[in-house]
Amino acid sequence: MIRVLFFGRLSDRAGIEPWRLPAEGIATVADLIARVAARDPALGRELAAPEVLVAVNQRVVSRSAKVAAGDEVAFLPPVTGG
Repeated sequence: MIRVLFFGRLSDRAGIEPWRLPAEGIATVADLIARVAARDPALGRELAAPEVLVAVNQRVVSRSAKVAAGDEVAFLPPVTGG
């Protein structure tokens, strides 16, 4: 299983958190986003946006980064403040 965390506005969209997805068929972050998009197309589009950061096991990575069973993947939207 892959543990998937959503932060900020993404957590509102994802609902129940964290998600736990079977690792079969998921080799990269991009594959994981495709799996999420199959379940929730709107959320998948948000995760694919280039301004959303992705961390695997608490390390920021690209969408081509490898993902394996037991990993934790977090999606972090841009933050604004003032």
